Amino acid sequence: MAHVPQIKIPATYMRGGTSKGVFFRLQDLPEAAQVPGQVRDRLLLRVIGSPDPYAKQIDGMGGATSSTSKTVIISKSSRPDHDVDYLFGQVSIDSAFVDWSGNCGNLSAAVGPFAISAGMVDASRIPHNGVAVVRIWQANISKTIIAHVPVTNGEVQETGDFELDGVTFPAAEVQLEFMDPAAEEGEGGGAMFPTGNLVDNLEVPGIGTLKATMINAGIPTIFVNADAIGYTGTELQDAINGDPKALAKFETIRAHGAIAMGLIKTVEEAAGRQHTPKVAFVAPPAAYAASSGKQVQSGDIDLLVRALSMGKLHHAMMGTAAVAIGTAAAIPGTLVNLAAGGGEREAVRFGHPSGTLRVGAAARQVNGEWSVTKAIMSRSARVLMEGWVRVPGDF
Repeated sequence: MAHVPQIKIPATYMRGGTSKGVFFRLQDLPEAAQVPGQVRDRLLLRVIGSPDPYAKQIDGMGGATSSTSKTVIISKSSRPDHDVDYLFGQVSIDSAFVDWSGNCGNLSAAVGPFAISAGMVDASRIPHNGVAVVRIWQANISKTIIAHVPVTNGEVQETGDFELDGVTFPAAEVQLEFMDPAAEEGEGGGAMFPTGNLVDNLEVPGIGTLKATMINAGIPTIFVNADAIGYTGTELQDAINGDPKALAKFETIRAHGAIAMGLIKTVEEAAGRQHTPKVAFVAPPAAYAASSGKQVQSGDIDLLVRALSMGKLHHAMMGTAAVAIGTAAAIPGTLVNLAAGGGEREAVRFGHPSGTLRVGAAARQVNGEWSVTKAIMSRSARVLMEGWVRVPGDF
């Protein structure tokens, strides 16, 4: 019997925010995987260890959660005023599917550090000591992200005292600016609010008519009120992820919201678009114990938000969803804004299952239309391992 040897591909395993992923330079991939298509998808599935009917990803680099089943491809950018192009692939755990429909805001924090360390940023733009500004083109959604990466003695600084709820150890702070985060016309059927409304009556068969704010900012997101679906907004993962009926309910809301947003035409299409849109529920501030046991007081936060990613309640908050939260909070009248107390605001601190997070957004109304110039939040990033990842040659 012939045996196919493994091939090895240069790769870096990185944490960015509350996610982890395998990072590649485009030119290091096998030639057939350097272009989009089935070969690339098969390679990344094999790297991560999917599809896995056991849902453990034991035979790959994935960690069997949406936060740890991620891949990133980085290349030098040919676009003016950009340093690198960043392409994100969300790998399904139990099916042979890589979703390229959206960005990962958490791993965005690791792109700048990776690009600097890989020599993909012009040396003249990197101070010996200070903060390097890395201009990132987010290729999935055609948007610009500006990363402010600390540099010490000419190298990326990874350690520090910045604490991020959902990450056990402190690290160096990386500030991210998501420029013009709302979708352009044609993406999902419209601009920031694809239905044209700040709040819609979303009809969901078997559930009822829900008030919903559907927004394209950071990532397409459907916000509903927690009390309208039987929750308080203080729930942790086990309260929802261990309840198949609850997960099915959220997937139904997500599918019908996706139709209303113009992202899909039929409910059946939602299964092939797992990464987007996200569905989240909001509530006014309340005290609760985070998953670490940390006590979050109602006075510490402006509102509560819980969000689902790839069919499960996220252990903290997706970075792109945080952009959507900050953007919606800045616009008076959205469900997010109302849960935070209403009115005009440039930043909110919200409670999530792991603790709290602050995100800011600059919103303005021009000729009756809302626009957001940028959303800002801080994350951290760290190289966990570097070298080569190995996959069977017949992947």
